[in-house]
Amino acid sequence: MINKRLLVKNLLAHNDENSFYDKKRFVNIGQKEGKAKFLKHVCALANSNPTSNSYIVVGVEDEDNKIVGVDFFDDSKIQNLVNAYLDNPPLISYENIPFPHLPEGKVVGLVTIKSNGRVCALRKNIWKYYGGMVFFREGSISMPKAYGVELKDINSGKVAEIELHARNNIELTLDGVIDFINNRHKDLDSDYKVFKEQFVVCWGGHKKKVGDQTYYSRVDIELINEQVKLFYSALDEITISYDDNSFTTVEYVQLGLGRRQNHYPLEKMVITFQDNGTYHITSDLLFEPPQYDRKTLHHIYNTNNALLGKLEGQIPLNNPERDDLRHLPDTYLICYLNGFEDAKDQMEKARPLLKRYDTGIYLSLKEALRILRKVKYS
Repeated sequence: MINKRLLVKNLLAHNDENSFYDKKRFVNIGQKEGKAKFLKHVCALANSNPTSNSYIVVGVEDEDNKIVGVDFFDDSKIQNLVNAYLDNPPLISYENIPFPHLPEGKVVGLVTIKSNGRVCALRKNIWKYYGGMVFFREGSISMPKAYGVELKDINSGKVAEIELHARNNIELTLDGVIDFINNRHKDLDSDYKVFKEQFVVCWGGHKKKVGDQTYYSRVDIELINEQVKLFYSALDEITISYDDNSFTTVEYVQLGLGRRQNHYPLEKMVITFQDNGTYHITSDLLFEPPQYDRKTLHHIYNTNNALLGKLEGQIPLNNPERDDLRHLPDTYLICYLNGFEDAKDQMEKARPLLKRYDTGIYLSLKEALRILRKVKYS
């Protein structure tokens, strides 16, 4: 069982970027250029490593390998993105790896890429890359290759050695459980569960009882053995259930217009543990977006656009406008889910403006964009 934090450290300590490993300060698959560059690197790493894993580490400074972290990136649909744009797509996962020195909510992203053994290529045009292009790694650079395309196994021994040095042990697991419960989340209701005598899942959050159901907010869930953060949210609420073989969460989001707010189930995640020391994670989107009168939404959409215009012009807002601004992330999201396609562009435009104006509203915007991403790639 690989400790992913140790794996990241070993990749950073012993290797410059090469044909099985890349590092990024951040990735942005919300924009066309960022999405295209990410797909290029995935394609190149898959083709350069047909029989072994390859990796992208996200949240590291390129010059000095300093671990600065990125926001928790909850994207269980990243495989759908890869499948949509690549022929012979590799298996891909994005995991959030906590490091003790990073602020709350910041992690290191670890992208694991496993080739299916066949040549991977772009399926269709995106940004400045054309459908049919094939990429390979040449040193630390992902380059297109137009002829002599042949998959060669040159890294499997090196990758196997790095992964071997990142194996977990009992001491690391126990230290992880104690640190989670007693140090990092001593102010939360925390618990743990051992599955199949091998896997330890820890979770913490603020409990709230509604009828027979228990909800958690400000939730953190980690698979301690692998040092992987499975879920993190400062805003949304979830339910947790488990049996001897599986651990299940259902995430809820609060949406509505004005004071008329309701909780909607967003996604169900199930981790199933096997007797042979393996596990797999499945996720199902449960979200049914609320539908509203289009005339009302036109008014709200125009009001939001006007608010952004005032923020751009640094024009002071009155009290009612400040109240509308607090609801702007959710109302833009509702508009998009009701057919206002330009609402997503407005949400991206609002990012730097809200980051400067109000941290709380900015965090709400990031949550709204996360929900949009899940819905888009399902």
